[in-house]
Amino acid sequence: MTARDVVNLDTLLRGKEHDHGGLGTILAHRVFSRPEGGVGAEFIDIAVLPPGTSIGRHRHGRDRETYVVLRGSGLMYRDGTEFRVGTGDVVVNRPYGEHGLVNDSTGDLWLLVFEEELHDRPAV
Repeated sequence: MTARDVVNLDTLLRGKEHDHGGLGTILAHRVFSRPEGGVGAEFIDIAVLPPGTSIGRHRHGRDRETYVVLRGSGLMYRDGTEFRVGTGDVVVNRPYGEHGLVNDSTGDLWLLVFEEELHDRPAV
């Protein structure tokens, strides 16, 4: 491994204003995006929500989007319910469900976000 193989996230994160209609500007970087026709996750993102910012409430179609809280805490909304999340929590946002996240703390909230499209399985 060489120094060129190591990249620090601080150099990759870019501002994303009002993500899904949310508050302020979060930072994000798409670590992985599935190639057309490929298998596995649709995408994998790192997102940082500074204090007072949010990912606005939104819905997906047949996609299951999962949030892994890497560091920090916030107030999660999912399908009509609000609850606290913190470091180490994994939140699975169901297909067609509504979800959003607010960083109401005083420190940054770091997330790993990945999404997979669910395909109908044939009846057995």
